[in-house]
Amino acid sequence: MMSVKIREVIDALERFAPLPLQESWDNAGLQIGLTEAEVSGALLCLEVNEEVIREAVDLGCNLILSHHPLLFRGLKQIGDATYVERCVRMAIQNDISLYAAHTNLDNVEDGVNYKIAERLGLVDVELMQRRMVQCTTNGTTIAKAFGNGLIGFLPQGEDSLAFLQRVKDLFHVECLMHNELLKRPIQSVALCGGAGDFLVDEAVRLQADAFLTGEMHYHQYFGLEQRIQVGVLGHYQSEQYTSEIIQSILGEAFPQLPLFVTTVNTNPIKYL
Repeated sequence: MMSVKIREVIDALERFAPLPLQESWDNAGLQIGLTEAEVSGALLCLEVNEEVIREAVDLGCNLILSHHPLLFRGLKQIGDATYVERCVRMAIQNDISLYAAHTNLDNVEDGVNYKIAERLGLVDVELMQRRMVQCTTNGTTIAKAFGNGLIGFLPQGEDSLAFLQRVKDLFHVECLMHNELLKRPIQSVALCGGAGDFLVDEAVRLQADAFLTGEMHYHQYFGLEQRIQVGVLGHYQSEQYTSEIIQSILGEAFPQLPLFVTTVNTNPIKYL
């Protein structure tokens, strides 16, 4: 089997979702590790915790590819006071490299939001606030389309309650939050995985019938009655299928590379 270096895996991911597409506050990219090491196997996950690292060790993987970065802010020390410190120590002790594809994978065309749209069966999907940018990755410059969130259409209009129930079932949502039920059929749907509530006004402006996201603040629900149907899935629930995108990219680029999707549910929120 032809060997693959961590650097080559990163290059493949960044050709699809270049790092310049990430938000200014983000810390996507290589978190821990040496890029010239050969990949024994890659474990894909939404976020890294100690259980995920143990799973990687058990599977013989020396690379973990996550959506959410483990490292957002600089560490003053590396001990065992926080789970981030413990994870850093565990990864280094076990020679495991960590890489995160976060808001660059959210914002890119065919990225995280497209996976949500695919699950919902939306058609004629377009990025909200679509822009183009020239990105240079590993010496190659390519034009990439990106935007925060997207809008698409259901093949047929759906009753608002039936639509929300289908969303709840599709994404295994324990408690779907929503505003009052819309009294007209839902056909156009705007969405943004994760903390996408900053786009609700844009969804209204685009005259979407519904807006789906992972998180939304209390006061943002006011004034939307009969203007748009809001559905809030939960951050984890909205992005749980992100690993499928990474699996598809790497499976095509490196067919013989051992790829595993974590079996660990890393959602820290529990429901009664």
